[in-house]
Amino acid sequence: MDSDWKLWLAKSNRTQVTVSQDGSGDFMSINEAVSNIPLHNTRRVVIRINSGVYRTFQTATVAVDADYFIAINVKFENSVPHMVGRRGEQAAALRISGTKPAFYNCSFYGSQDTLYDHKGLHYFSNCFIQGSVHFIFGYGTSLYENCYLNSVTKKVASVTAQKRSDSSMASGFSFKNCTVTGTGSIYLGRAWGDYSRVVFSYTFLDKIVLPQGWSDWGNTSRHQKVYYGEYKCTGVGANVTGRVAWARVLTDDEAMPFIGTYYIDGDSWLINPSAYLI
Repeated sequence: MDSDWKLWLAKSNRTQVTVSQDGSGDFMSINEAVSNIPLHNTRRVVIRINSGVYRTFQTATVAVDADYFIAINVKFENSVPHMVGRRGEQAAALRISGTKPAFYNCSFYGSQDTLYDHKGLHYFSNCFIQGSVHFIFGYGTSLYENCYLNSVTKKVASVTAQKRSDSSMASGFSFKNCTVTGTGSIYLGRAWGDYSRVVFSYTFLDKIVLPQGWSDWGNTSRHQKVYYGEYKCTGVGANVTGRVAWARVLTDDEAMPFIGTYYIDGDSWLINPSAYLI
C-alpha cells in the first residue's frame, strides 16, 4: 500500500471525539471516551484532548494494549517520587503493549521505570523522556528518533533495561539522532535480559555517561550474549576508550539494520502524523 493511499484511508475512515474537562467536549474524561468505543471497532478513532491534567493512580499513568495507537503532542507523567534504596518501586508514565504504535512530539516524565516499552513494534519521534533508574525498559522492538533522554538520578543509574531473553527474539531498542544528558552518572544500558540488545547511533552522549558505558547487572555470563552497540556518537560520553570489552563500536554494515524505520518494519505502517489531525 503506497503512502498516498494510506494517507487517504487514515483521513476518510475515522471518527473523532473531544475530551474537555470544562464540559465543552463530548466527554469530560479520557476513560469515558475510550469506554465509548465499541468492542471490535475497525475504524480509526481520534480522541482530541483539550488542555488539562487527567489523573490515574496505583498503576502506570497510561497503559495501551491496542495496536496502531498514535499519540501526538501528549505529556505522560507519573509523579510518584523515586525512593532511594527501595527496590521495585516503579513510577511508570506509560506502558505500551500493543504493536505498531507511534508517538510524535510526546513527553514522558517519571523516576524509576518511566517508559515501559513492553512488547511489540514501536516508534518514538521527537519525544522527551525523563527518569532516574533504567527509565526505558521492556521487551519492545523500538526505534527512537530525535529524542531527548534526560537523567534526573542523583547517584548511578542507567538509561535502558532491555529484556531480550532469547537469541531468537527480534526485540531491541535503537536510538538514532538522540541526546542523552542530565544529572548523576549513568550507564547506557543494564542487561535485564540475558540477550539484551540496545544500539545508540548518531547520538550526543553527555559527560554523565560512565566510561564503561554498559552494565551486565551482576551476571558475567551475559558478556557473550548481549548486543550493545554505538555508532558515530558524539560528546564527552561517546569516548569509547574505557568501554567494557563486550560492547561494540559498530561498522557501517553492522549499524545499517538499526538506523532506519525498516528496523521496526515502519514502511508498512508508519504514516505522516498530519494524517490524523483535522
